[in-house]
Amino acid sequence: MALAGVRVIELAGLAPAPFCGMILADFGAKVIRVDRTKVPVSLDTQARGKRSVAINLKTTEGIALLRKLCIKSDVVLEPYRKGVMEKLGLGPHELLKENPRLIYARLTGYGQSGSYATAAGHDINYIAMSGLLSRLGRSGEKPYAPLNLLADFGGGGLTCALGIVLALLERTKSGKGQIIDASMVEGAAYMGSFLWKSRSIGLWNRSRGENMLDSGAPFYDTYQTSDGQFMAVGAIEPQFYKRLLKGLELDAGELPSQMSFDDWPELRRIFTERFASKTQAEWSEIFDGTDACVTPVLSFDQVSSHPHNRERGSFMKDSSGEESPRPAPVLSRTPAEPCLTSDPVTGEHTAEVLQEYGFTSPQIDQMLSAGVIECNAVKAKL
Repeated sequence: MALAGVRVIELAGLAPAPFCGMILADFGAKVIRVDRTKVPVSLDTQARGKRSVAINLKTTEGIALLRKLCIKSDVVLEPYRKGVMEKLGLGPHELLKENPRLIYARLTGYGQSGSYATAAGHDINYIAMSGLLSRLGRSGEKPYAPLNLLADFGGGGLTCALGIVLALLERTKSGKGQIIDASMVEGAAYMGSFLWKSRSIGLWNRSRGENMLDSGAPFYDTYQTSDGQFMAVGAIEPQFYKRLLKGLELDAGELPSQMSFDDWPELRRIFTERFASKTQAEWSEIFDGTDACVTPVLSFDQVSSHPHNRERGSFMKDSSGEESPRPAPVLSRTPAEPCLTSDPVTGEHTAEVLQEYGFTSPQIDQMLSAGVIECNAVKAKL
C-alpha cells in the first residue's frame, strides 16, 4: 500500500483527527492510537486498522513513554488545544530536536496562532468563521449548518491527511520533518475556493438561496416523489435541461425561460407537481442513461444495492456486518486495503506495540504494575 512502513502516533481525540488517522491506516500506515487509561469505552468510531496503546499521561513515566514512541515514529497526529502538548514537554520543537525527520501534525479549529487559537469551538463555529456558513441556507431563512462534514472532516481530517502526505513526500527530498498547522477554519475556507474565485463571474450575485447552486434554481434542487422519496436534479447546462424537460414530459415552449430568475418560483412549482406524480423507482427508470443529471436520493440502506455502486464495490462490510464506504480514491497499483476486523478496544495492543518499539517484557510488566500503562488484550478476545 502507498503508506506502508509509515509509523503514526495518533493522540486520541474526536471526529477530525480519528478520520485523518483512519485515512492513513486505510492506505497502509501503522497507526497507533494513544488512549488514556481507565477509559472503558473509546468514542473513536473511525478506528479501522488502528492499534490502541493506553498510557497514563498524568505520570512522569507515562509522559516519558509517549516521548519515546513519538521520537521513534514518522508522524505525530495531535488534536489538542494550543499549549497542551507544550505543558507536557512534548511540543513539536522539543520532539523535532530529538527526531529531525518527525512530521508533527497539529489539527485544531482555529490554528496555532491568532486571538482564537485557544478558544473552544465546533464545526458550526469553524464554518461560520470561514465565510461558508453565510452562503448556506434557503432564501429567506437563517444560515443553515449542514452535517459536520465541511470543517471537521473536509477542512479538518482530510486536509490534515493531505498535509501529512505532502510532508512525507517532501521529506524524501530534504530528509527533514516539519510542523503542520491544520486549521479547520482555513481548511474549510480553502475547500470553498470556488465560491471565492467565481464571484467575479456572477454566480453568487443574488442573496443566499437565490443563486444557481445554492437551491435558488429549480433545475438544481431536490423533489419529493409520490412514495415519499426524493430525486436530485442538477440539469444546469441547456442540453441537460432539455433532457430533464423531456423526461418530465414538459414542453419547453410552454414554460418560462430556464434562466429567467423571476420565473424560478413558477418553474419550481411545476417541477414539484410533476415529480410528485411518480415513485422514485419510476423516475429513476425514466432518467437513467439520459444525461438529464437526475438521480435518486439514496438512503444509507439503499446505496450499496444501487447497480452503479454495487458494480464498483463502493461500499463494504466489516467482520461484524457493519457497512461503510470503501476508501477513496482508488489507486491502480497500491490501492487501500482497509482492515475489516473489529475496532480496537482501549489498550488492546499496548504490550504488542511497546515490544515493537524496543521495550522488554520486564519493562512492560513494571509499567503495568505502576499504572503507567494499561493492557486489555485479554478483554479484546472475549
